[in-house]
Amino acid sequence: MSVSGGGPFGLSDWTIERFGQQAGRLATAIPVQLASAHAKAHATHLAAGLKKRSPYGVTLAEAVRENLADMARELGQSVRDVRGYEYAVINEHALFPYRYADRPRALDRARLPSNASPTRRRLFRAHGPQPLEGLFELDDDLATEEYIELHEAFEELGASTKLVCVFFTADVEGGIHVIHWGEAHLEPDRTFTWPYSEQLPVAPVPLE
Repeated sequence: MSVSGGGPFGLSDWTIERFGQQAGRLATAIPVQLASAHAKAHATHLAAGLKKRSPYGVTLAEAVRENLADMARELGQSVRDVRGYEYAVINEHALFPYRYADRPRALDRARLPSNASPTRRRLFRAHGPQPLEGLFELDDDLATEEYIELHEAFEELGASTKLVCVFFTADVEGGIHVIHWGEAHLEPDRTFTWPYSEQLPVAPVPLE
C-alpha cells in the first residue's frame, strides 16, 4: 500500500509519525546517501577492472550501511551494532537498507535470497510489523525453538525498536533506479507484504 500527503512540505503522515522532527531531513538525506554510496561502489568497480564478479554489489551494500550510520550520527541519533553491522536508529526506528534487484523492478517482486542470514530473518520477525489481518502465527505449543528465536527482539536494538525498510534497485552503470521505504512483513517464502510503503526521489550522483 502506498499513501501520500497529509504532512507539511509534502511529507506523509506515516513519515512524521515515525521520525518526528527528523522526518524532513531524513527523507531528503536518504536519497543523497544512497547516491553517494553508488559513487563509491562505482569507483571501486572501475579500480578493480573486472568484467565479471565485480565488487560493486558488496561495496554498495557496505557503503549504504556506513552512510546511513554516519547520517544518523550527524542528526544526533543512534547507531546500533547488530552482529557486526551498524544500523541507523532514528526515533526508535531502525533503517534496514536492501538492494532487491540490479535492474528496475516493482517493489512487490522483492525477495530475500535463499541464503539470507538468520540475523536478517530475525530482524524482520522480531522488529517488523505484525502479519496482516487474515494471516496467523503458530500456536505456542507448535512453535519450534528456531521459530521462537526468530521472534526474539535484538537487545542491541531494543525491544520497542521497529524496522523501517529502505529498499532500492541499482546497477553499476545506471546507478540508483528507485527507492522505496516503509514497513514490510517477511513471509515464509521470503517475499514481503507491505502494510505501508512510499517512494523517495532519487538524488543525482555527486561529482568526483
